[in-house]
Amino acid sequence: MTAKRDYYEVLGVSKTTPINEIKSQYRKLALKFHPDRNKSKEAAEHFKEISEAYAVISDPEKRQIYDQHGHAGVDGRYSTDDIFQGASANFSDIFGRSGGGFDSIFESIFGRGGGFGTQQPRGSDLLYQTSVTLEDVLSGKKMEIELKKNIECNICSGSGCKPGTSQKSCDSCNGQGQVRKSRSMGFASFVTVEPCSSCRGKGSLIETPCTECKGSGKKKGTKKIEFDIPPGIDNGDYTIPNEGDEIPGGINGDLIVRIRVLDHQDFKRDGGDIFYDQNVSMIDAALGGEFTVPILNGTEKIKIDSGSQPNTIIKLKGKGLPRMNSRGKGDQYVRIVVNIPKKLSKHQKNMLEEIKNSFD
Repeated sequence: MTAKRDYYEVLGVSKTTPINEIKSQYRKLALKFHPDRNKSKEAAEHFKEISEAYAVISDPEKRQIYDQHGHAGVDGRYSTDDIFQGASANFSDIFGRSGGGFDSIFESIFGRGGGFGTQQPRGSDLLYQTSVTLEDVLSGKKMEIELKKNIECNICSGSGCKPGTSQKSCDSCNGQGQVRKSRSMGFASFVTVEPCSSCRGKGSLIETPCTECKGSGKKKGTKKIEFDIPPGIDNGDYTIPNEGDEIPGGINGDLIVRIRVLDHQDFKRDGGDIFYDQNVSMIDAALGGEFTVPILNGTEKIKIDSGSQPNTIIKLKGKGLPRMNSRGKGDQYVRIVVNIPKKLSKHQKNMLEEIKNSFD
């Protein structure tokens, strides 16, 4: 489960960078990470990441939604197909109408729905919301959920055909899924290629549909999904690829897991660091001493120096939270809160007066 980086950060630009500079920056990055040119293992993922970022930022409508709502706004409204199909003109503007040889790499990374050529059907993304505690953030958590979604029909194995039968090649388009139509307009003839209306662009027809799924190849069902919430996780949306709605002959959607980290009764969090208030009496602050304070997975002893002032900070190195996608842990900061009694007995007042006079 991976968290998406900010699109502007991915491209190395800011929200105020002009579109022509963003276009130039994307072209440099695309040429750098094109898998045909860059043979590193990470090249394809980098190419996918920067291309998705550019597809959104270069589209005024999607960019406005992203600026207002972040990834949640875009992921909740558009599929990967929608993002790249709408941005195909922007990519062509950079690489030329033929794609500059980039068409094939988009198809191999994003599928046929990469905004170039015939779309491959894709299942819908699904959203699952859950809450975790700071203790879960410290150690990570294994999740097992029952997700209601479209799943492949178990009777026909997704073919849509009644068991023992198969699909038939469409006679209208000879199995091509598209037909050519010629129109004459005065002295010129125009040829257009359109999806076949008989088979709806599939190239084949189901003569005897499966009785379970009525020929769709899918049905409503429940699937058990297991995934790990990694240590150091923060509020946000995280993607589990291919665990959304399933679609026969196409690409499964993704499962978007929306994480909310619950407030803790004792600790406050800031990234990998946590903060804790230790109450001490004014006598303890004056005399100093050793105290036991809680940490997320146990307790730790701290030493308070004599004469410690209110709001003194003591750092417990490495006792904070893991930093996601990086090494090491944050720290725990203990703030000394000196309690001043609001009511004193006559005897206590006399004792304090004696102490006060001893300093004169």
